[in-house]
This record gives sequence, structure tokens and C-alpha cells, in this order.
Amino acid sequence: MVPPFRRLLGYVLRYRRDFLLGLGCVVVTTGIALAAPKILQYAVDDLTRGVTRAKLLEYGSLLLAIGLVGGVFRFFMRRLLTGASRHIEYDMRNDFFAHLEKLPLAYFQSHRTGDLMSRATNDLNAVRMMIGPAIMYSANTLLTFVVALSMMIAIDARLTLISLIPLPFVSISVKFFGSAIHRRFEQIQAQLSEVSAVAQEALSGVRVVRAYRQESAELERFRRSNQEYLLRNRRLIALQGFFFPSMSFFLGLGALIVLWLGSREVIRGRITLGEFVAFNSYLTMLSWPMIAFGWVTNMLQRGMASWKRMLEVLETEPSIGDAIQLRSSQSAPSQVFSADSAISAFHPRAIRGAIEFRDLVFAFGDMPVLNHVSARIEAGQTAALVGVTGSGKSTLISLLARLHDPPPASVFIDGIDVRDFPIAVLRGAIGFVPQEPFLFSDTLADNIAFGLDAIEGPGGSGGSASRDRKIQDAAAVARLDKDVADFPKGYDTMVGERGITLSGGQKQRTALARAIVIDPRILILDDSLSAVDTYTEEEILSRLRGVMRERTSIIVSHRISTVRDADVIFVLDQGRIVERGTHDDLVRANGLYAELHKKQLLEEELAAS
Repeated sequence: MVPPFRRLLGYVLRYRRDFLLGLGCVVVTTGIALAAPKILQYAVDDLTRGVTRAKLLEYGSLLLAIGLVGGVFRFFMRRLLTGASRHIEYDMRNDFFAHLEKLPLAYFQSHRTGDLMSRATNDLNAVRMMIGPAIMYSANTLLTFVVALSMMIAIDARLTLISLIPLPFVSISVKFFGSAIHRRFEQIQAQLSEVSAVAQEALSGVRVVRAYRQESAELERFRRSNQEYLLRNRRLIALQGFFFPSMSFFLGLGALIVLWLGSREVIRGRITLGEFVAFNSYLTMLSWPMIAFGWVTNMLQRGMASWKRMLEVLETEPSIGDAIQLRSSQSAPSQVFSADSAISAFHPRAIRGAIEFRDLVFAFGDMPVLNHVSARIEAGQTAALVGVTGSGKSTLISLLARLHDPPPASVFIDGIDVRDFPIAVLRGAIGFVPQEPFLFSDTLADNIAFGLDAIEGPGGSGGSASRDRKIQDAAAVARLDKDVADFPKGYDTMVGERGITLSGGQKQRTALARAIVIDPRILILDDSLSAVDTYTEEEILSRLRGVMRERTSIIVSHRISTVRDADVIFVLDQGRIVERGTHDDLVRANGLYAELHKKQLLEEELAAS
């Protein structure tokens, strides 16, 4: 595992030119600023001797020039260093999102979306502050401290040593408060993640919240979480309230000592009035590094705490990856090519769709889900999975698409272990319609065509006209075209977040059209017509039969009417296949399938009466 600092340094080195130029501007800016007290020293000393007006104008012009040049370099200093930190923030955010995209479903089932969003926004901003402003002020602070201290020693070493007496107390204050600030900031960031998660859940489930009149309860839950966030921030503010005044007190004490002893040195003639003014200016400039040191320390503590929170995600290894890439990192290139060239050359269209499960055993942690499942589906067949809730149907098909990773040598397509396919090829050959359809806050057309560009490349084959025709054809099969005709904007209708403007049936049919439009070799329907009325279901199934004849199809459903025409039906119970055959064969067998069939017939009769 790469140490946190080294991994962070990798991002910084990408923009080393900007950082080096920016730090060069820091040196020039600091040098110019530190030259001003010396000019004041000469000007004051000349005033005590009685100088001409022209000489005073010369000093004034010099100070004005220093101010202008310093302002120009200060501008470039901020532009280069802050700009580099913004570029790093951009890279980190892209890398963070790209890594999230690689993580398996199990990771998102155990981590809240709001918490991940907080790490990608608030924590990342704290890291940016550490990389940009903190580096800029650290360099400025260090240079100012060294040069100002050297100039003070050159004026009066004894007075300098006396003025530095309070500095050890400043260091003790920083050491004591710094670690406490770090701990409290970690607690704040954790609670901010909690606030984000609560808000995200409430907004995502707004229909349920309103349907059960839980607005007040959700508001109270958010208020409690937000109040805890406020409380933790107030604790940090209280700590900082002691921290900064304590530093100001010790620095002010040093200034008081210098004012008392320095004035005596001027009266005795040991230093000139100009040197005393310059000394005080340098002491004032020295107080900024001490104050800035505490502020920079605070930013560094916050930044490292946030970087470690981001690394908790970034260092989570994806459990599902391409086997070819994994073997290429462990074997000689010639060996990898000879073993995998045929698979790596695959295109989703080249897959025929013969599916086989061989003695498949699978569990989520310690909870077994599938127990010694063996089944074969020929290319072009339509198979159905039937069983009570929790029997393992959805898990079985998720393993086929490697949404969860199956054990080696347990799931095959065309005789090849699915773990050996490049993931892009495997998933590009599968059109998957989940139980709970997810729609993006986009147009209806773009939601249907979501996977089309990934199959055909950007723009698709034949341009926008071909794309529109495919969208319309897929919508017609899903019987969505009738609804679209009633929409004022047709396929350009915005569906809202998660498709909130559509009914449950319309969302399911949109998800079905999304799977059909990519023309997959394997079509998987996971209870995807549950929200559709029986009449519309029959219309969809009638049109789907023509589509399914050209590809391997797997239908998961609790409705017998949906699966009765399948070539083969597998009945699952407690993770095992307990029956298999056609509809007529299973009804005659008078087993679990026949029992489910009788129950549904009775329900239909009761509903009709």
C-alpha cells in the first residue's frame, strides 16, 4: 500500500512546473515585502538629519514601485499555486468517481451515498486547500520568518533574542491545540457525511415520505443530524477561540518587550530611530508567520484528515475486474496472448448466448444464497426462473452479468467462464432489466439510448436518424410508444430525477426499451413487468416473442402468465433448482410450480368476481 503522502505527491508532481514558478513568485514577493522596512529605516534616519524634499520623493517612489512589482508577482503567485491546486482537485475528483464506478454492488450496499458524496466534495475541498493555499502560505511563512529574523539580528542581536522569548510558548500552543483540532475536524467531516446521507435519503424517497405523512419525522431526523453537526463545529470554534488569542497574546507580549527595551536603546544611541522602526516592522512581519503557522497547521490537519477519508475509498480494491488484465500483470506477454487472444478479440455481437451454471454455490458473507445450482440454456432459448421471494432468482442472473462475482468455473457463456471475458464484452452482450428501474434526469430518448453509444461508439451507426429509429422501434416493442404519443414533447420529455414524472409501469417499460435498443445477445428481464397491467403485459410479451426468438432470453417473474410460453422453466426454492421443464410438464408434475399456478388462478378468479 502506497503511503498517503507519497500518493498525494504523485498528483503534485503532475503540475511541478506551476508549483516551481509559483514558489519562485513567493520568493520574489516575500523579498520585495521584506525590503520595505529597510527603505523605511533609511527614510527615517534621513528625516532625523533633515533631507531634501526630492530625497523624500525618491523614497516614496521606491516604496510605490515595490508595491506595484510585489502586487504583480503576488497575482502570479496565487494564479499559479491556486490554479495548480484546482487542476489537482479536478484530477482527484475524476479519479475518485472513476474508482467508484469500478467498485462492486456490494460496496454500495454497505456504504451510504451521502457519505460518498461528502468525501467527493467537502473532503476534496479540504485537500485542495492543503495543497494550494497551505503550500503557498507555508513557503511565505518560512521565508518571512528566516529573512525577517536575520534582518532583526543584524540590527540588534540582543534585542532579537529578548523579543523571541514568547516563541516557545507559541510552539507549545500549536502542538497542544493542533492535535485536538485534527481530531475534532475528523468528527466534523464524519458528521457532515451523515447529514448528506440523511438529506439524500429523504429526497430520494420523497414519494414514500409524503405518502406516509412522515415529513415532520424526516425533518426532525435531519434537524437532529444537523444539530450534531452544528455542535461539533461549535466545539471546534471554541477550541480555535482559545488557540488564536493565545498566539496573539504571546506575540503581543514580545512586541511590548521590544517597545520598552528598543526605545531605551534608541535613547542611549545604540541603534538609530530608523533601525528601531525597521526592527518593529520586521517584528510585525514576524508575527504573521507565527499566526499563519497556526492557520496553516489547521489547514494541513484538516487536509490530511480528509485525504485519509478519501483514501479509504480509493484504496478499496475492486473485487471484479478483467481476468486478462490481471494475468497480463502476472505473466509474460507471450503467454497471455496465446491464452487469451481469442477472448480479447471478442465483440459482444460474436457471443452466441449458450449459458451454463455448473454446481454453482454462492453466498453473501455468511449467508448462503445459491446451493449447487446446475442448469443449461441453449443459445436462442427462452428460459424462465420462478420461485418465491428470496429463492435466489435475482442473484443467479446478477452473477451471469458479473454484477456480483461468481466462483471460478461455475458460470459459462458459450463454454467460456464469464470471469475470462473482458467485462465490457460480457456486459455489452447482455441487456439487463432490473427489478427496480433506474432512470436518469434526462430526456426519455436519452434514457432509452443510454447503452447505445457504448455498443456502437459515439454517435452510433448511421447518425441521429438511425439512433432515433432504433429508439422508436425499442419503445414500440415495450409498448411505450402509446404513452409517448400523449407527451407534449414526445421523446424529448424530461423524466425528472429517477423518472419521477413517469408512472411505475412507464418506468419499467422505459428500462425494457433501454435493454432492447442495444440488440443484446442475451436478454434478462428481472420481474420487469410487475408494475404493468395484465393487458399491457400481454401486448408486450406478444411483441417480445419476436425479439426473443433471435437471442437467448431469461425471464424472472412471479407471474405464471409471464413465463408459461418459455422453452424451459426452472423453479428455485431456498437456493436450489427443485423443478425444471415446460409449463405443461411442471403443471402435470403437481409440485411447487403447480402450487404457485393454482394460487395465481385462484387470485385471478377472486379479482374477476
